[in-house]
Amino acid sequence: MIAGALKGRRLVTPRGATTRPTADQVRIALMDALGPRLPDARVLDLFAGAGGVGLEALSRGAAHATFVERDARAVAALEENIRTLGVESRARVVRGDVGRQLARLEAEGRRFEIAFLDAPYATDAGERALQALGAGELAVPGGLVIAQHLTKRRPAGEYGGLRTFRDRRFGETTLTFFRAEG
Repeated sequence: MIAGALKGRRLVTPRGATTRPTADQVRIALMDALGPRLPDARVLDLFAGAGGVGLEALSRGAAHATFVERDARAVAALEENIRTLGVESRARVVRGDVGRQLARLEAEGRRFEIAFLDAPYATDAGERALQALGAGELAVPGGLVIAQHLTKRRPAGEYGGLRTFRDRRFGETTLTFFRAEG
C-alpha cells in the first residue's frame, strides 16, 4: 500500500503473466484524483488481479470494495491479500467473467460511487464493461468510472449514461474518467 491506514503493507501478486498490476505511478495519480471521493465510498474493482487498486481505496477510507476477477491464481492472491490486511468485512471477491458478474451485481441491486477497470489490453473486454456500466445502474448518479487503457486505444466519449470528462496519460497507459449521469 502506498498511503492510508494500510500504508507500507506489501501485496502478494500471482505468478505468471495472467495479470498486469497497475503501476505505482498510475495508482498514486488515480488515488490522488479520487481522494475527496474515497471516504465511505463503495468501490468496484473490475479485472482486479491481486486487488491493488481496490485495496488502496480501502486503505484510503473507502467503506467497501467489490473485486471481480476471473483468473484462479489472481483470485487466490487477492483473497490472501484481503486476509493479510484484515479487511475481510469490507471486501467481497466475485470470481468469474466481468460481463456476467456485472449483470449479477446489478440484479442484486448493488450500487457503486467508484468503479475502476483495467481490462486485458489485447481484448475488447474493457469496451464491453464500459457499455454494461453505461447501460445499467451500477454506477450511482454522479459516480465515477475510470478505465485504464493503452493510450493509443482510447475509449469512446460516452457509453449510455457515462460521459468522459478527463484523461491522465502516463506514457503508453492512460486513465480515462467518466461521470455517471442520472
